[in-house]
Amino acid sequence: MTLNLKPQTSAPWDDPQDWWPALTAATHDLNAPVGVIAVEALASNAFDLLDRAAGLPIRVASKSVRVRGVLDAVLALPGYRGILAYSLPEALWLAETYDDVVVGYPSADRGALARLAADQNLASRVTIMVDDVAQLDLVDAVAAPAKRAVIRVALELDASYRSRTLGHIGVRRSPVFTPEQAEALAEAIVARRGFRLVGMMAYEAQIAGVTNAGPRKAAIRAMQRASARELRRRRGEAVRRVRDVVDLEFVNGGGTGSIESTHADGSVTEVAAGSGLFGPHLFDGYAHFHPAPAASFALDVVRRPTDGIATLLGGGWVASGPPRPDRVPKIAWPAGLKMIARESAGEVQTPLVGAAADTLAIGDRVWLRHTKAGELSEHLAAFALVENGALTGELPTYRGEGKVFL
Repeated sequence: MTLNLKPQTSAPWDDPQDWWPALTAATHDLNAPVGVIAVEALASNAFDLLDRAAGLPIRVASKSVRVRGVLDAVLALPGYRGILAYSLPEALWLAETYDDVVVGYPSADRGALARLAADQNLASRVTIMVDDVAQLDLVDAVAAPAKRAVIRVALELDASYRSRTLGHIGVRRSPVFTPEQAEALAEAIVARRGFRLVGMMAYEAQIAGVTNAGPRKAAIRAMQRASARELRRRRGEAVRRVRDVVDLEFVNGGGTGSIESTHADGSVTEVAAGSGLFGPHLFDGYAHFHPAPAASFALDVVRRPTDGIATLLGGGWVASGPPRPDRVPKIAWPAGLKMIARESAGEVQTPLVGAAADTLAIGDRVWLRHTKAGELSEHLAAFALVENGALTGELPTYRGEGKVFL
């Protein structure tokens, strides 16, 4: 099925008393667990990301979607260009139909590297990520330069923030931190036979992936502003030095949560975004943007163990990251429900309490939102498509297409 995304003039999801019951009605005949993509909410998010990018091309982060039909629909919109994949096996699969796929992380998958090296078409469509000459050595060990296609390479600059008072802030990614280190690695890549350096990447997780809304988050917002200023200087100098070594096709930066600050860096030629398309509940905690809940899922009430408790079948779809309460799904509807602290979201069941618990009967639906975007797709074979309150079709996830990637 082909999705056609159009700009939206209304936001029906802002009225939960109508929105969630309408999804229940539209999917009444589908068995739980039911995953839904609300087409108008997806479209609203897609165009909002374009507005926030303000003309800078957006490379779609596929791991935050994991539904090819959604990738197709978004990439059909002017302003979106290319895919940022997570693993090399995923990138090779996507490159069968997409002609510009950058792998966001280095790979030690020898089988996938061998496939890439042996196929000129794939090698022309896929760019691998490196931050160490040892990764080049691994490619050479899999396929000698004289016996393979030229491998497209992007260099990753570490975008974490090193505070004098707080130390390292951000994720532990590339060992390449300084402009001098970036220049040295670029020279090493260019000197190696069988590789072509075509891009750079720097993902500022401490800005893109950290919630910042509310009076208690003032310190986080200050850290993010300071980090953006520091990175703008350091990344700009690193890009200048690398461009003195080789002409680059792209410089990728950011994520859904940092589009504005990444856009302000003149050295960046494209931003990455994916999670903002689905609008998971992680983004409820951001001050500067508010995506619509485009992807959600529903579970059935199957037990009433006592008065005041309604138990869902399943529900333990916990997101990756630090093991905190904000990693569990958020109950979206009915209002007035919460999980029991001692059980929380369980693999086999999720008991719910609260004012609405006694209103739920066996077989009733409860709507939830996942903390992260693409991880929801790993639990479903397909998403039902609902538009204007009607069920219009479905789209398979990677899992539904028989693909299981890291």
